[in-house]
Amino acid sequence: MRILVTGGAGFIGSHLCERLLSENQEVICLDNFFTGRKSNVAHLLDDKHFELVRHDLTEPILLEVDQIYNLACPASPVHYQFNPVKTVKTSVMGAINMLGLAKRVGARILQASTSEVYGDPLIHPQTEDYFGNVNPIGLRSCYDEGKRVAETLFMDYHRQNNVDTRIVRIFNTYGPRMLENDGRVVSNFIVQALRGEDLTVYGSGEQTRSFCYVDDLVEGIIRLMNVKAEDIHLPVNLGNPGEFTMNELAQEVAKAVGTNIKIRNMPLPQDDPKQRQPNIARARELLDWSPTISLAEGLQKTVAYFADGLENTSTERKSNAETKKALKGQSELSAKN
Repeated sequence: MRILVTGGAGFIGSHLCERLLSENQEVICLDNFFTGRKSNVAHLLDDKHFELVRHDLTEPILLEVDQIYNLACPASPVHYQFNPVKTVKTSVMGAINMLGLAKRVGARILQASTSEVYGDPLIHPQTEDYFGNVNPIGLRSCYDEGKRVAETLFMDYHRQNNVDTRIVRIFNTYGPRMLENDGRVVSNFIVQALRGEDLTVYGSGEQTRSFCYVDDLVEGIIRLMNVKAEDIHLPVNLGNPGEFTMNELAQEVAKAVGTNIKIRNMPLPQDDPKQRQPNIARARELLDWSPTISLAEGLQKTVAYFADGLENTSTERKSNAETKKALKGQSELSAKN
């Protein structure tokens, strides 16, 4: 098949592209490189079945494809709050453009939605039939509401135009290729621990999250795209039902890094959910899917990735500093002569 992955140079998107290519699919990776990086897919560029296209999803694009994975949108508060209007436009106009493409060429299309559609949930764990508790005018609304509108568009295109749609609500995901500065808790803790800094915990640290390793998530997404079942157009939660407080996560990161840690508490951000845990009964039933990688195992792999990246960055900075010093010395010598 010829498959389009929007946001394909991002954290999750690059892993998805890699997996699809391993299954001998033809992949078009589309990204505007706001949070995606070419380095995430550089190892795929020599594959004759892979094509990288720089494009902003808020603008239409004409392609002939069989399937569309719509993952394009900044997913961490640091990035989606940088330009909230653009974030909403990416979710809403991007969904409209991709749904229009799917309608025209008869492609099946999957929307990467988010557990943020549940807001600060009043039921726990969260099931797909829960409508959520979302602040429509808060600092996080550009992301939360943008994804909620995207879900609305997907359901209406299916009902009105018979477009073959799928919706996945992604819970906290972590793994290699996360951005060092994306503001998400796993990458924050790991980078701070590797640098010997205090770990920043917001609030009391008793708020909970569930963490799914990226390989498990990609497996679930691909199964959702390709399964045939009744009501498959309704949303499906994908995440790890194992629930951890932020304080517990900090201790797990300390074990993975192999260091003692100190915690620095900061005020809790506005609209930060107190609890987040997926009910994945629907995914188990429809997809025969559940996570297989434990938090300890996943953190080991993620720590190794960040440790390598920080070491390379440090080496590069040292090399640049030595080069500047040498050039300065040559310049001073020339001036004397």
